[in-house]
Amino acid sequence: MTPQGRAPSEDPGWDLSFLRVGAAVTAGVAGVGALVTGLVAGWPDAVGVLVGAAVVTAFFVVSGVVIAWAGRIDDTFTLPAALGMFFVKALVLFAVLNALPEEGWLDRLTMAWTVIVGALLWSAVQLRWVWTRPLYYVTPPPSAPKEFSGNRRGAEGEATTAGRVAPNSRGPGCGT
Repeated sequence: MTPQGRAPSEDPGWDLSFLRVGAAVTAGVAGVGALVTGLVAGWPDAVGVLVGAAVVTAFFVVSGVVIAWAGRIDDTFTLPAALGMFFVKALVLFAVLNALPEEGWLDRLTMAWTVIVGALLWSAVQLRWVWTRPLYYVTPPPSAPKEFSGNRRGAEGEATTAGRVAPNSRGPGCGT
């Protein structure tokens, strides 16, 4: 239940389709980046690229789902959910980077740079997704009736099409 006592709507209007696109783009870029990095800098660096890309993807997916869930309850919960997720992700990233050994099976510096590049890549995906979709700030009005193709006269002389009164005519009983 929401604070106003109403149940969440069945169609909340939260579209998470950008997650699939972002994950696919990140997988492609990370795969190519890991291969190039492995050949140029070594395979521990390539593992850093793959782990960094996985971290960024997981962070964006979790954030998107949590924010959509909060928005489904009430739109006023989205900002606190987004800020809360940002704080939690920063703590998790800090803990992950500190838990990794300085010298080991993956390069922390490469992973950190991959997280930065991945976040910029995800941001670009989200920007493109927003710019190419018809997103409304308010609910759009219902569809206008189809244009009238004929100009027949009804029983009282008003213009009709398929039994409907034309929008610019006066209805029955309104006088002529």
